[in-house]
Amino acid sequence: MKAKLTFLMILLTAFIMADAQNRRPQITYTTERDIPYREADANEYARERCKVDFYYPENVKDFPTVVWFHGGAIVSGSKEIPAELQNSGMGIIGVNYRLLPNATIYEVIDDAAAAVAWAFREVEKRGGSTSKIFLAGHSAGGYLIDMIVLDKHYLEKYGIDADRIAGVFPYSAQVITHYNVRKDSGVGPLEPRIDDTAPLYFVRKIPMPMLVLSGDRELELYGRYEEQAYFWRMMKLNGNENVFLYEFDGFDHGSMPGPAHSVTKRYIRAIANGQPLPTR
Repeated sequence: MKAKLTFLMILLTAFIMADAQNRRPQITYTTERDIPYREADANEYARERCKVDFYYPENVKDFPTVVWFHGGAIVSGSKEIPAELQNSGMGIIGVNYRLLPNATIYEVIDDAAAAVAWAFREVEKRGGSTSKIFLAGHSAGGYLIDMIVLDKHYLEKYGIDADRIAGVFPYSAQVITHYNVRKDSGVGPLEPRIDDTAPLYFVRKIPMPMLVLSGDRELELYGRYEEQAYFWRMMKLNGNENVFLYEFDGFDHGSMPGPAHSVTKRYIRAIANGQPLPTR
């Protein structure tokens, strides 16, 4: 009899939970595609490349937005809305930017800043909050977000204080001078350099949390884990308590975004809701 009563209670609880789920308003999402973020008088290549896709929840107030920059070594790739970040109650802006050698590295970084400035101008028109804009990107995309957060002059050009960014999530980012920039100077990928196109050159104290995300140190590209570990240490020594280093064991440079996305989502939810940051 007791076992029967327990079964009925479990069944009733399941029905109540299912009914509550059905009554909860379902969030629907829409995607606007190929929106230019550069001025109309930009050159032809800039007009071709400098566009975003914006995926966001409809009829939601003050949702957080991730501005996502694709990888591709600054010489390839195109805008994307990562599937693992979708259906999470937040907007995602997938950014295209100019590529080497058809643009200089300074123009590429400037494109990243222009796209983020566009986000600050536009998210509120669609229900988002400018106090909940997060930057994330893989490889070259992570490099670009590091540059525009740490070297504040890029966003200042567009009237945006880089310190307004709510959180920064570079995935396997180059933090010394990018190897394809070094290549143009006849320097090989295993010869490290640091100049004014390197995030390490601009290490400073920042107000927002940053996750330094890496693949397995034995599988990463060109010692990328050790590069990022040094970057993390220097950020910590500059007074950044909310800078965290993650290494995803068993995942190489190309596959590490999968597990990294789940960590990124946990931190974004905590930051956006004013909750304590996850411990790990």
